[in-house]
Amino acid sequence: MSWQPTAALLRVSVLPAVTAVVAVLAHRPDLLAIAAPLAVAALPLVRRPGSAPAAELDVDDETPAEGSDLQAVVRLTGVAGAETVTAAVPTPGWVRSRTGRRPAGVVAPVGDHAELPFDLTAARWGRSDVGPATVSCSAAGGLLRWGPAVLPARRVRVLPVAEPHRGATLLPRARTGTGLHRSPRPGESSELNGVRVFAPGDRMRRVNWRVSLRSGELHVNATTSERNADVLVLLDARYDAGVSGGLAGRASGVDAAVRATAALTEFYLGLGDRVGLIACSSRLRQLPARGGRGQLQAVLAALLDVSAPRLGGAEPALPEPVGIDPQALVLVVSPLVGTRVFDRAAALGRGGHTVVVLDTLPDDAGPTEVGPWTAPALRLWRLERSTRIAQLTALGVPVVPWRGASSLDQTLLELTRAAARR
Repeated sequence: MSWQPTAALLRVSVLPAVTAVVAVLAHRPDLLAIAAPLAVAALPLVRRPGSAPAAELDVDDETPAEGSDLQAVVRLTGVAGAETVTAAVPTPGWVRSRTGRRPAGVVAPVGDHAELPFDLTAARWGRSDVGPATVSCSAAGGLLRWGPAVLPARRVRVLPVAEPHRGATLLPRARTGTGLHRSPRPGESSELNGVRVFAPGDRMRRVNWRVSLRSGELHVNATTSERNADVLVLLDARYDAGVSGGLAGRASGVDAAVRATAALTEFYLGLGDRVGLIACSSRLRQLPARGGRGQLQAVLAALLDVSAPRLGGAEPALPEPVGIDPQALVLVVSPLVGTRVFDRAAALGRGGHTVVVLDTLPDDAGPTEVGPWTAPALRLWRLERSTRIAQLTALGVPVVPWRGASSLDQTLLELTRAAARR
């Protein structure tokens, strides 16, 4: 794209020329006096730029977390001779301007370079576009214009953030003989479980000399084995409820479910467990159970594609998980809108799995359109929903409202005690 003449250039070039021709033909020297000032206005063309600018749109952080700040920068080179540079960067997603106004600005270039920074903030998780940006330059007193040039949008991946989950590390069942979870079985570990009398086979390094010298009989430290577990998170985002308002505002049911999934995944992976994910929304995403930092990044990337489908008619299907480890802890994270999520949780419970349902429905959730029958219908739906929750609880599948950290502590404690009794 090269520099183009503006309407002002046409006025200061064509109009004086036509006026001069008319003055000569009509023998009107007074018209020449009128045309002369207009011709002088074209003198800034002497300083016209020698080359066309080059522009790019850049974002300093393409994977910010919710609530964090980032900056978009429009950079131009080859603007020597330009007088003003203007740019506008629309933000149609949840990455928005900190000031609340549309990101736009004007700057005078210094030398051969120019930059227009725009302060943005990531208000909500998901994939958002920054741009496409529109850039234009003016030179020669407004007689020449470059642009408007459209710069491609930059895709930003806003990672979900929730309150760090600090809960009980109890697991009703363990998968292997090593790990970070305490087991009721005796074994070789650093988890002290009391002091007992020395028995054949005990190692001498476990001898408790203080107790032995006091009692006159050899005693050793008793320890329990350490075990880990598989955790499967079944995220149901087929229906949403409530209003999304970003991290600092109101959270819908899917917002809370995604943030809960992110918090629980980070918590259990930090303990050394293996975490798998099945996300049911407008598209199905499945991740097998794995451990490590790479699994956390994979789960967060999968959560970015979660969005409630806008479908009418029958309730969307909820796929049946296959290949679940019998010892795994299954966490069903859902706003509990619809009936198939209750059926799926009940089927997993009847199949012998340890299942806990996390209810992420906001307390003030309701329909956006209000009519004369809205209140009775909402009350009837909540009664039906409460009945289904009671049926799940009676079946042995606890339903826990998600309230952030420590939401699962009491439930996991009761399930662990029940597993120990069995």
